Parts: sequence; C-alpha cells; structure tokens
Amino acid sequence: MDTQETHDSGVARPVLEGPDIARVLTRIAHEIVERAKGADDVVLLGIPTRGVFLARRLAEKLQGITGREVPVGSLDITMYRDDLRMHPPRALARTEIPGDGIDGRLIVLVDDVLFSGRTIRAALDALNDIGRPRAVQLAVLVDRGHRELPIRADYVGKNLPTSLRETVKVQLTEEDGRDAVLLGAKPASA
Repeated sequence: MDTQETHDSGVARPVLEGPDIARVLTRIAHEIVERAKGADDVVLLGIPTRGVFLARRLAEKLQGITGREVPVGSLDITMYRDDLRMHPPRALARTEIPGDGIDGRLIVLVDDVLFSGRTIRAALDALNDIGRPRAVQLAVLVDRGHRELPIRADYVGKNLPTSLRETVKVQLTEEDGRDAVLLGAKPASA
C-alpha cells in the first residue's frame, strides 16, 4: 500500500469517504454470503494494519446478515515478504487465528489496497504454515491495478485505475481518526 497524501495541487483527492466505505463493505458482505452459500464455514483474516480493521467491520456486517458470529483474526505477513532486505526493520504484527482454526474452512483474506500482489503472495505463504483451508478468497477495499503476480481479488470495494506516479492511502477511524480513500501524486523523490 502506498501512503503519500499529496497530489499535484498539494492535497490528496478523496475517492471514497466514510459512507462510501460503509456501503462497499455491506455490498462485499452480501457477496460473501451469496458465494459462500450462507457463510457457515467462513473465517475472515485481516492483513495488518488496516486489513484487520476492515475484517472486523466485515464480520459485524456478516453477523447482521446471517445472524451468527463469523470468526475473524489477523495474519502477520512480515517475515514472508520478499522485500525485507530492501526496507528498514519493521515490527512484527500479531497473527491471531480463531479457536476453531482454519483447516477445512473458507478463508477470506482482507486487505485495504491490492497493488502488485506481493502482499497477498506473502499472506498465502503465511497461511500455508498455519493450516490447510478448504479455499482462500480475497476481499480488498481498493484494487488499483499494476499487478506483478497473477493474483485477483474475489471481492472489490472499488476498482481505482491509477498511474505508477499516483498513490492511494486508506484512512480508517480505528487508526487514522476518519474513514477515507485518498488519491494523490508521488513526490518527485519517490
């Protein structure tokens, strides 16, 4: 995920605001229930940081639709990334797997932005070390294109075609104090 907040005019342009994010999460929850035929064996695993918050929100929406609790957890991918040597050391996030585990379950990985696909590849590697799900699907708030790997999201909040000179920043209330998706331009030095 890119994190710059500037645009040519100096201010990032919001492409989704709080009500839009709530609406697309409701739509994604309905799509999950439809494709999973009720979501009985669904487990949501968010990719830290913002993917975890989105997974929790999706779990609440799924409970509202199905009337039952959907297990939700988090999947730290830090040690599975292929760019560890290229960036300064980073703190490990938590992996929290629901008590019933993931074996034989439909896992929906949840992330904020799908870009190159490398984060999801790392998540699949991490998931492989934890158990053997029946199937794995991917839900993202924003798909910005530019895939480097053959990875596609099953559930997309918003397709947002971007240039490589642009950045996408997701802000969520739990982490940033507000809900928004911002589109901006990379600074000249990036």
